[in-house]
Amino acid sequence: MTPDFDLIVLGGGFGGSLTAMIAQRLGLRAMVLERAKHPRFAIGESTSPLTNLILEQLARRYDLSSLVPMRAYGPWKRELPEVTCGLKRGFTYYHHSAGRVFDPDPHHERQLLVAASPADEVADTHWYRPEVDQHFAREAARLGVEFIEEATVTRLSQSDEARWQVEFDRHGTSFTVTAQLVVDATGPRGALSRFLKIPEVGFDDYPRTQALFSHFTGVKHTAEMGSFSTEGGEPYPPDDAALHHVFAGGWMWVLRFENGITSAGFALEGWLADEMKLDDTAGAWSRLMKRFPTVGEQFAEAEPTLPLIRSRTMPYRATTAAGQGWAMLPSAASFVDPLFSTGFPLTLLGIERLGQILETTLPGDARNAALFQYSRRTLFEVDHTAGFVGACYREFKQFDRFRALSMIYFAAASYSEMARRLGRADLSPGFLGCDRPEMHAASLAKETSTARLCERITIAIEPINVAGLCRAERLNWYPVEMADLKGSAHKLGLNAEAAELFIEQLKAEMLVTTSA
Repeated sequence: MTPDFDLIVLGGGFGGSLTAMIAQRLGLRAMVLERAKHPRFAIGESTSPLTNLILEQLARRYDLSSLVPMRAYGPWKRELPEVTCGLKRGFTYYHHSAGRVFDPDPHHERQLLVAASPADEVADTHWYRPEVDQHFAREAARLGVEFIEEATVTRLSQSDEARWQVEFDRHGTSFTVTAQLVVDATGPRGALSRFLKIPEVGFDDYPRTQALFSHFTGVKHTAEMGSFSTEGGEPYPPDDAALHHVFAGGWMWVLRFENGITSAGFALEGWLADEMKLDDTAGAWSRLMKRFPTVGEQFAEAEPTLPLIRSRTMPYRATTAAGQGWAMLPSAASFVDPLFSTGFPLTLLGIERLGQILETTLPGDARNAALFQYSRRTLFEVDHTAGFVGACYREFKQFDRFRALSMIYFAAASYSEMARRLGRADLSPGFLGCDRPEMHAASLAKETSTARLCERITIAIEPINVAGLCRAERLNWYPVEMADLKGSAHKLGLNAEAAELFIEQLKAEMLVTTSA
């Protein structure tokens, strides 16, 4: 093993491996130090159209062909059958009341279905992280990254020459390596936050959330349950999605993989976590099943494949995300909540920005200035996301208000996706509309009148609403329809002729993918 590197990445999940692969493709010597051994369990499993588009663009930009099939469900299944995923056609939300069976109604007042794709072929995916992270790690090693598993970092220091010395232990033997740049991909409260003693700060006006989760077999589909029966006509099968059970005090995720395993867990505000006595994990799970009887019916025959995991403190934010010769991925600098699958796109945006820094052979001071800007942007987007999610938590008890707030996410995400597909990422530079003050959910949610809140959100998202959102006649079920894009293409700077060409291009891409 050569002791000198340009870049050392701490943490060998998909984000750390991808960062190292990009560096290696740029002609830099990269090393990854992973504490565990693949395959291993990891949380954070659900993608979105923006996630997959950024990943595809990174893969094509840096010639990472083995990652390109992960852009959508169809090519993934054909070209990476050995890596398990799940089908995600959209975002499904059902609202529950404590002690009451879920009761659907013809106007879908207690549900929200937002499609993310028009067909399975081009759909998003859930990542079975033991196999997905292992795939990234193997590809990193294949490209020449020095990938060391079962490595425990014991010391981290920076010399006068601004080079890092990293000492680690592996199987009882100590090693020392050096690098110009260290990137932390170890997750919240990870390696750099500990070694550099970076303070932790909370998010403003954000609930003290906790989590209880595991992987399960035997989870019923909603189609099997009379409580979820509808008249049909949903924009996609509700289980082929990120399925959310929402209630006052928190929510539950249900994500299905195609190996028979389902990822499921609760994210709860502190008061409800205390009431459910989350320290008693098995007892707490049973109490939650009784509190929400329709959820209990769905999990009546479910069996965990690993012990229930309790997270006592979910939200996390470091005071800074980068410094002289070091940077944290957004996933190491912060953690908000998986409510809208925001973790993946935030992380990939961070990797994209670090890639741009690595591409430019900046001298030390210029690179550190770029890292400072990276930190500022990362934390600005994270704070904005936390403000949005925190507002959603406060409105869980009033589902019509939560539905209205959710339109901020769906409008911003779909607009960013289309802008990127046009090669115009500059139209939507900030994640989740963070550069648009009128899109700040915390401010909007102060509106006490629900009717006025819905009106203000409809007005706020109108300049970027290219998905036909907030249309009352859709009764909270939103399909993907090209007519919506065609009617709002001017918001993307397209005239009628350009809009036709763009839509035909999108259709052709789908047909090519389908017939491949």
